[in-house]
Amino acid sequence: MKFTQAAGPNPTDTMRVLGRPTDRIEGPLKVTGRATYAAEFAPTDMAYGMIVTTTIASGRIVAIDAAAALSAPGVLAVVTHENAGPLARGDDHKVPMLAGPQVDQFGQAAALVVADSFETARAAARLVRIDYAADDGVFDLAGAKDAATRHSSHDHGDFDRAFADAAVQVDATYTTPDHAHAMMEPHATIAAWDGDELTLWTANQMVDWAARDMAKVLAMPKEKVRIVAHHIGGGFGGKLWVRADAVLAAVAARRVGRPVKVVLTRPQMFNNTPHRSATIQRLRLGATREGRLTAIGHESWSGDVAGGSPEGAGAQTRQLYAAPNRRVDEWLATLNLPESNAMRAPGEAVGMMAIEAAMDELAEKLGIDPVELRILNDTQVDPENPERRFSHRDLVGCLRGGADRFGWSARVATPGARRDGRWQIGMGMAAAYRGNIVLKSAARVGMNVSGHVTVTTDMTDIGTGSYTILAQTAAEMLGVDLEQVTVRLGESSFPISAGSGGQFGANSSTAGVYAACVGLRDRIAGAAGFEAATARFADGRVWSGNKSVALGEAAGGQGIEVEDRIEFGSLTRKYVQATFGAHFVEVAVDADTAEIRVRRMLGVFGAGRILNPKSARSQILGAMTMGVGAALTEELVVDARLGGFINHDMAEYHLPTHADIPHQEIIFLNEEDPLSSPMKAKGVGELGICGVGAAVANAVYNACGVRVRDYPITIDKLLAGM
Repeated sequence: MKFTQAAGPNPTDTMRVLGRPTDRIEGPLKVTGRATYAAEFAPTDMAYGMIVTTTIASGRIVAIDAAAALSAPGVLAVVTHENAGPLARGDDHKVPMLAGPQVDQFGQAAALVVADSFETARAAARLVRIDYAADDGVFDLAGAKDAATRHSSHDHGDFDRAFADAAVQVDATYTTPDHAHAMMEPHATIAAWDGDELTLWTANQMVDWAARDMAKVLAMPKEKVRIVAHHIGGGFGGKLWVRADAVLAAVAARRVGRPVKVVLTRPQMFNNTPHRSATIQRLRLGATREGRLTAIGHESWSGDVAGGSPEGAGAQTRQLYAAPNRRVDEWLATLNLPESNAMRAPGEAVGMMAIEAAMDELAEKLGIDPVELRILNDTQVDPENPERRFSHRDLVGCLRGGADRFGWSARVATPGARRDGRWQIGMGMAAAYRGNIVLKSAARVGMNVSGHVTVTTDMTDIGTGSYTILAQTAAEMLGVDLEQVTVRLGESSFPISAGSGGQFGANSSTAGVYAACVGLRDRIAGAAGFEAATARFADGRVWSGNKSVALGEAAGGQGIEVEDRIEFGSLTRKYVQATFGAHFVEVAVDADTAEIRVRRMLGVFGAGRILNPKSARSQILGAMTMGVGAALTEELVVDARLGGFINHDMAEYHLPTHADIPHQEIIFLNEEDPLSSPMKAKGVGELGICGVGAAVANAVYNACGVRVRDYPITIDKLLAGM
């Protein structure tokens, strides 16, 4: 099915099952421990692998002495670049998954010790000795900034002149540190060979990409690679691509002739999987005295290994506010740190932390309420191409609705003016923006003689509720109860879906199920002797006027199965497609110690039709919590000597806990976007993190009058200005 024009009335509009706050259908499996994650499969005669990682960031391996490890009882093999055989680089790999002789980053896998037990492999890994010839590395983004290369540039109008002539100006630089995905489930893989066919039970968000990259790395046909990823315990972008656990498990399993399990330790995850790069962002805003933006400039610097890509922190700035003169430049510095790559809302998550803080600074200079400043500069067209309109944009509705619900009118504009005992109280807000992406996605939907429906697709569920919304889609389309639908996900033999990532998974994969269900409806209606175009599906039956036939009866003894995929046309080029929101935060700052406490949070979001308000709310809750972490606590600390991250565990990489997160309220606008997909939906999984960090920063400033532009906002930075 091709989606080339706005969706009209269709069977999803009934909203009998869709749009309802629905419990996750796989929830009972998870709470009873019956949901099997990658490391929990148990093939016969399994061995265990422990990775040995590099202790330099750049240079060469001179020698590897594995003799002591190999002589340990129970050790089966030690895999290194000397015996692993040729390993290519996957399409999305920036460095090889096995170092040697070249070393590309600190913590890169250099060897895998394989043994009869995990404990034996772990102990023997400590016996492997590696000698290096280290090169000097570049680890500091600020120090490498001047040597960075411009990766992209978007200039419109005459920014320099407009900014110089602006009546009111803001010129400020903000920094964000490196961030870790820090998902609950570690990267883990079990590999097993059956002749020349490889099966990987692996924690991965994108099943088809995993099969593609493993086939390329091992120089084997893709159809010989089987990926199984039924349940994934969080990813946030860190599991978009296969990593060293998958590659080395496969190599080791072939070498020892047994299945091999490899689970990355937490320090290995922090230093041997992707992370979000630090950024330096310069914001320049020029406005009239009435508050209309005349110039927007956003320059951002980020770092990656050679051949990498920038964080993209200027993405939202290109389309968030109207201004005739614009400049958005992104610069990339080559660093010898672990690889950086996509992390929840890549670009916008940290970009919004800068531009929405700068907008707050501009509002103060103008003496305009921050909400009203944003409303004044709203746009319904692409600022870079006014002929291109937004498919649906109600940022103003989010801002006004949020301000009213939060009690924004009670905010005191003067910083430090409101007290509650020793606590200084402040309110802050920020807009939220995340682009809407759609990808082709396929599914197979079948119905048997009892009227039971089975949905099959390689889509993954990374804790986001994919099982449930796909079941809801099929139930809605076919007029059956949710209990009559079984969903099978996460295997490479299944039809190829969009996968989980980029906020495109839910909208795209449900549209794929929609396409297959349309075909199935046509087949069932035809089998019942009805006209497909006018047939109605309800109550487990197919109807034509007053006549009806049970779905199972129409499906017959052999059942009916249809496979199709959604393919998106040019609508994403004709219209700007995006999701919007507004964050409101109240904080308290201790007047003596500068301790920060978030007291309450509100988010209002416009993201098309919400397919399952319960799981969507869960996604936003988690995203807002991540935003608090980015604002106040999260920072990967770079070891300037060795080039790795020092705080590479959950004890020292400070994530928000329950005690840090107060009452959170979430509101979804009642809207649809028929230009997005036949589901009239968009994604929400990444929208919730966009802007919330700036809202926290703005609230802290309103509370105590200290503007911290270097995230995270820690006590030492506040005390310096109090």
